[in-house]
Amino acid sequence: MPAATLADLPIGTDAIVQAMPTGRSGLTRLREMGIVPGTRVRVTRRAPLGEPIEICVRGSHLSMRNHEAAFIAISPAVA
Repeated sequence: MPAATLADLPIGTDAIVQAMPTGRSGLTRLREMGIVPGTRVRVTRRAPLGEPIEICVRGSHLSMRNHEAAFIAISPAVA
């Protein structure tokens, strides 16, 4: 079974970032905004056609495309 990614996360569900690849300029910017391994994230909205998605991370709301979110490996957040 493939690892879950942020692109797969249902709206309103929390997860923990497990891994992000390096060397991709778009993902570097997301890391600079706080999306790093160990961080709790939540998908708060999806646009009508499925993207972009809006996530909440460290109290900020960020938008990204599904192809970027597909590179971010996650695991379920424990309450």
